[in-house]
Amino acid sequence: MPKPVSLLIAISSLCLLATSAPAVQTENNPVIDSSAGRQLVLAGEYEKGLEQLLKAYQLFPLNETYKRNLAEGYGVYGHRLFTQRRYEQADEQFVKALELYPEDASYALLHGICNYHLKRDDIARFELERARAKKTDSIEALYYLGLVLYDNDNRLQAVDLWEQALKLAPGRPEIVALLNKARREMAVEAGMDRGHSSRFDLSYDPGVETAFALAILDVLETAANQVGAGLGHFPQARVPVAIYQRDGFKAVTDSPDWSGGVYDGTIRLPYGGLKEITPPMRGVLFHEYAHVVVFDLTHGNCPLWLNEGIAEWFGRTQYNRPMTDLNRVARSGAFADFRRLEGSFSGLSRQDALLAYQQSYAMVDYLVTTYGWHRVKDLLVALGSGMNVEAAIAAALQDYGLSYVGLVREWKEHMERGVMVK
Repeated sequence: MPKPVSLLIAISSLCLLATSAPAVQTENNPVIDSSAGRQLVLAGEYEKGLEQLLKAYQLFPLNETYKRNLAEGYGVYGHRLFTQRRYEQADEQFVKALELYPEDASYALLHGICNYHLKRDDIARFELERARAKKTDSIEALYYLGLVLYDNDNRLQAVDLWEQALKLAPGRPEIVALLNKARREMAVEAGMDRGHSSRFDLSYDPGVETAFALAILDVLETAANQVGAGLGHFPQARVPVAIYQRDGFKAVTDSPDWSGGVYDGTIRLPYGGLKEITPPMRGVLFHEYAHVVVFDLTHGNCPLWLNEGIAEWFGRTQYNRPMTDLNRVARSGAFADFRRLEGSFSGLSRQDALLAYQQSYAMVDYLVTTYGWHRVKDLLVALGSGMNVEAAIAAALQDYGLSYVGLVREWKEHMERGVMVK
């Protein structure tokens, strides 16, 4: 999935309006309340500050200064939550600001951006189009509305919006990268056939037999049921799937040669030359669909070892390859540092990547067998709320008093006792 550009709106530096109304000698002095609330919000004590700002506004709801201070307080707090990837909570603040100023394009834009991240595409599109109509030169409105359209297979419209954004911000690397990616996909996929199932929208190379393409959809539907049941979560958005010839897959994804599939908002598969579903292929399909669920739960805030470990766990329910490399390493204790496995595996050699996937799987398998799937889901939900990995592990395993470091230590001890991973 394309990495969204950071918010360029000046919401992070919003200056709350200085209170200028004359002092009112009442028990609840709104000038004092609003001024104190303003200072608290600017100092990062958001909830206390908003309480004071709301108090002043409720006493004098027609006072424009108090109203604007309150709305901007919601905006500043919402921005802080947004930077922590706490999109649900951020959206609540932007909605409150929008209720005070329904015609404000900035708050409509922020509401739309949060809903893009929450995969509420209908709301996101409505609010982003509303913001764009009011502020035609907004790069962010063009950028994010393009992302919503792109995710819903309206690539031509998305490209048009991104081209408009690039005229306003020439050379912006995020927009250039997205345009290049979309154009590569359109060139490769221009002649693709289409198919659908209850949860998936399929595009496939003309050389792929229709019966084979539909068989892939059937396996993905099964994966959706089983992975969803395991993690207790069923994403609402439809999932795009694309089947390429190997050259087309490489052109679109730029993935390493050892990659058997990619999920970037679309499940992309290099199966154009195959005719029937094999056990290894079933494993890849379950693996890639697990990424869909993990992304939906975490909003993309997930260390790669956990993401790939969960995907491997479900993939191995269909095709369980030997864990020779990891079991060999376990005898010497020379495991990869989990901190280094939080980022991309794409720069690894085939051998190192194989070990990284096996180690990630082994950690998730240990979590599942020792603490249960419900704890794994708690961990994913905590990450989805914006917590970093240390805080999320501590929250999910608080009953056991385990930290990230403690979990890794416990897992290593388990592995070094000679436990063979299957």
